[in-house]
Amino acid sequence: MTDRPSIGAAVDLGSNSVHLLVASIHGHQLRPLADESVFLGLGTTVDSKAHLGPAARAPLVGELQRYADRARALDAARITFLGTEPIRRAGDAVRIVTEVEDATGVPLDVLSHEEEAYLTLIGVTGGQQVNAETLVVDIGGGSSEFCAVAPGGLPRAAGLQLGSGRLTARFATSDPADASAVAAMRAAADATVIGSLDVRPVDLVAVGGTASNLLKIAVDGVDGPVLTQSGVDRAIATLLSMPSAAVSERYFINPKRGPLLLAGAVIVDALMRRYGVDAVRVSEAGIREGAILIADHAGRVWRDHLPMLAAGWRE
Repeated sequence: MTDRPSIGAAVDLGSNSVHLLVASIHGHQLRPLADESVFLGLGTTVDSKAHLGPAARAPLVGELQRYADRARALDAARITFLGTEPIRRAGDAVRIVTEVEDATGVPLDVLSHEEEAYLTLIGVTGGQQVNAETLVVDIGGGSSEFCAVAPGGLPRAAGLQLGSGRLTARFATSDPADASAVAAMRAAADATVIGSLDVRPVDLVAVGGTASNLLKIAVDGVDGPVLTQSGVDRAIATLLSMPSAAVSERYFINPKRGPLLLAGAVIVDALMRRYGVDAVRVSEAGIREGAILIADHAGRVWRDHLPMLAAGWRE
C-alpha cells in the first residue's frame, strides 16, 4: 500500500490577478487539482488611491474565502497566501492582512521583492540545484522579480518597478497603441532593466501570465515553450495591428489581460537585449508552485530558510 501524496495550496495576490493553485505533491513534482484565477486589478487600485479601501478589500477577502474553502475541500494540508506588489504598496496593508486572516483562518504573508523571486526560482526548478547559470524573471503587472543562481552558489534576487500594467498605464493612450507609445515603453523598459542583476545567464526563464500569453501570439515553429526574438517581434507587430479585444478573441486570451500584452512583449524584448540572449524559455511554474513545495518541505517556518532553500535542496 502506497502512502497518500500530500496536498498543498497557494494563492498569490498579484497586481493583475489573484490566482489559486491546489496540487498533490509527488516527490518534487506537482499534479494540479485546481488552478483558477480572478482578475481584480489590485495594482491599478493602489496606483490610483495608494490603498485598497473597503470597496476593494471586500471582494478580495470574499475570493480568498472561496479559495480557502476550495483548498480545504480538496484536503490541502497547508494553504499559503502570498501578498505581492500591490499589498506591499497598499497604505492599508495591515488591515488587509488582518481581515484576510480573520475571514479565512489563513495567514497572509506579505513578501519582499527578494522573497517573491526566491519562491519563483523554487517553482521553476522544483527545488533542484541548477547545472548552469540560470536567471528567472517573473514579469508582473506592477513589478518584475529577478532571481539568478549558478551551480553550487547561493541565489541573488532583486525586484524592479517594471510591469505590464505599469507601462500600459503610463504610455498606452490608444487601443491599439501606436509606434510612439511603443518607443516610449522601450525607453522606459531599457532604462529600468539596466539596473537589474548583472549576470550572464545560460538559461533565461520568464514566468507569469504575460510570458505564457505571449506564447500564443508569438508561435514561430520553435519546439517547446520558447519566446524567440523573431517571435517577440511578430507579437509586437500583431498587437499594434488590431485592438486588444480582437487579439484576445483570436488567441483565446483573457480580455482583461489583452491590453497589457504589448507592454509585456516590450519587457521581454528589453530582457533579451539586456542579457544578450536570442531566446527565453517560458515556464508555467512559478511562485505558487514554489510556495507549495517549500511549505511542504519546511513547514510554516519556510520564510526563515528561504534564501538557502532557493538554491535547491536536492541534486
